[in-house]
Amino acid sequence: MTVLVAVGLTAGAMSTLPGRADASEVPKEARANRSEELREVFFVGNNWEGTADVINSRGDYAKIGRIDMIPDKKERLWEIYLDPVKLAFFLGIRLGPGEGHDQYVDDMYTTKDGRSVIASRPSFADVVSIDVASGKINWRFPVSGFSSDHMAVSPDGTQVAVSASTSNTVHVLDMATGKEAGRFTAGDKPHENVYTDGGKYLWSMAIGEVNTDLDAPWQDFTKGDRRITVADAKTFQVKKVIDMRERLDAFGRKDLSDALRPVAFTPDESKMYFQVSFFNGFVEYDVHTDKITRVRTLPKNPDTSDDRTTYVNDSRHHGMSMSPRGDKLCIAGTMDDYVTVVNRESLQEGPLVTASKPYWATVSGDGKHCVVSESGTDQVTAIDFATGEKVTSIPVGDHPQRVRLGHVPTDWTGPTTS
Repeated sequence: MTVLVAVGLTAGAMSTLPGRADASEVPKEARANRSEELREVFFVGNNWEGTADVINSRGDYAKIGRIDMIPDKKERLWEIYLDPVKLAFFLGIRLGPGEGHDQYVDDMYTTKDGRSVIASRPSFADVVSIDVASGKINWRFPVSGFSSDHMAVSPDGTQVAVSASTSNTVHVLDMATGKEAGRFTAGDKPHENVYTDGGKYLWSMAIGEVNTDLDAPWQDFTKGDRRITVADAKTFQVKKVIDMRERLDAFGRKDLSDALRPVAFTPDESKMYFQVSFFNGFVEYDVHTDKITRVRTLPKNPDTSDDRTTYVNDSRHHGMSMSPRGDKLCIAGTMDDYVTVVNRESLQEGPLVTASKPYWATVSGDGKHCVVSESGTDQVTAIDFATGEKVTSIPVGDHPQRVRLGHVPTDWTGPTTS
């Protein structure tokens, strides 16, 4: 697929399309507007359980409270059971990406005032806003298609973008009302979303079909149209499409999949690092020159099978974050059961910290630690960026996935109804 360029946006002009260093960080504008009565926390989405644990965002990472993210479960299930098509997709999620479980909590962000948490719920194909004080739903937005996935919050904290994976659509919603501000078409199975250039652009990364056993390299064509779609965040018009297949081939890595998983941008927003399906490593992409510059293969766990069909949703490594200074990358080796901190200049990895199916990586509130979700042992683990060593682990709910910084009222300990 060739690169599609609209309204004269060239690869050189991509210098005006930088990315955030950490897509999960709370927007600076939102932080500036926060009251001193708010407390910074982590929200940990327990996907199979349908809850979110709220923990300290630094220090001891102690648990503060828990929110039921599916208070309307009975109502949603009745709707699904009465619709054969919805039921088919609901069961498909359970038997496919859910590994035999329903997927109730994928991604989460809090509103600027800390009063609500916004969450995508794949099995219910929706996005909801839940009041953190009462635990009740403020609004609900059913996405197009039959599943919702990764989200991103705008730098001003007013809008949230969500991937509707089965309809190849990215919806952008008003966080206060749940009303749709706009949408655009992305590649097959849009996944990660990242706002860039202070909220001017929105990048959508498509991973294609990941729920089949057609995983051999020669069957790659069955995975669909995987690409980066860059849209104007105000008009929702697509400004550029980046086909990583061409760039990987030009770099001499035709063997690598072009299905982009988690990404991380440097603080100066000149380079993007990303993971791809089936690969125990990551890729460095220069945003300004529009070229892949380096590829790093990380150690293989000898106990990890070479059978690609055993990789959960095609993701050999899934989860990466960058230190605030931009000198370290934290990599979650999902199928290899480790986390490692990599020196960004040399790309040399540090200690391999044992972790059970680590699924996501982000940065602590004080920037000192990489925080990962261990979905295999239901805990969250902090790794020191400076030493690469494990700091602590704390237990959470069933199958933690996304971990996001957010805010709640200072004296909050959980909904009054729980």
